[in-house]
Amino acid sequence: MKSNSFLKQKFPQQTFTLGCFGLMALSVLLIVLLSSSCVRIEPGEAGVLFRPFSTGLDKKHIYEQGFHLVAPWNTMYIYEIRLQKGFEKMDVLSNNGLSIHIDVSYRFKPMKERLGYLHEEIGQDYVEKVVIPEVRTAVREVIGKYAPEELYSTRRETIQQEIFERLEKRLREKYIVLDALLIRAIRLPESIAQAIERKLRRQQEAMEYEFRIQKEKKEAERKRIEAMGIKEFQRIVSEGLNERFLRWKGIEATLELAKSPNTKIVVIGGGKDGLPLILSE
Repeated sequence: MKSNSFLKQKFPQQTFTLGCFGLMALSVLLIVLLSSSCVRIEPGEAGVLFRPFSTGLDKKHIYEQGFHLVAPWNTMYIYEIRLQKGFEKMDVLSNNGLSIHIDVSYRFKPMKERLGYLHEEIGQDYVEKVVIPEVRTAVREVIGKYAPEELYSTRRETIQQEIFERLEKRLREKYIVLDALLIRAIRLPESIAQAIERKLRRQQEAMEYEFRIQKEKKEAERKRIEAMGIKEFQRIVSEGLNERFLRWKGIEATLELAKSPNTKIVVIGGGKDGLPLILSE
């Protein structure tokens, strides 16, 4: 006690300076520890925590957006869970070995609830390791089944859907969701493209010619049926038009004319058939 009081009396300024320095060092250390322990996760992101000294990678708990306190010896791995887009330009072979250039765009995102498994099995560079290689593989496998003219025109939507279904299944097995895939362009060698266009044009002309023939055949059939109907109608009418029928219709017409207010004189028995003659003023 005597020596301490003696030191304080002997070196009062030095003791105060050492105390301030120690307090400042402690404050800096606390700030560093707090800053390293506080993790910020932005909107559209999620995190998985790795605890090297206890349970290891926490695959069940997914950390949402916001601030999270993490021990300095633990590590938070942050993933973007928004939809992301990719674009690939490729040269692939058709079923006859022709080189075809194709542009493909696609949208994807990691499965939020499976981020722990994605990180453990693949890692944060999953786009380079999985997505891009799988896109290229699926496109090559599907395109290789078709002929150039099918790729150029008629089967494009079918091919696009087939690529999507094949790729979607593979990515889902790797904890990645495929949202959409679009074939933006297919370019063949100029000579092949022109040959296909000529072939398609000839096919279109043949189809149009066949349509015209069928149309004319249907019109001829319609006219034939119409003529047969007219002929049958004339036959039925001619069979019913005998002399007695015509006389009766004449009498009916005469009676109707006699009822007219404009009729003034009726002469009975006029004409060779004996029908009345009606004379007006």
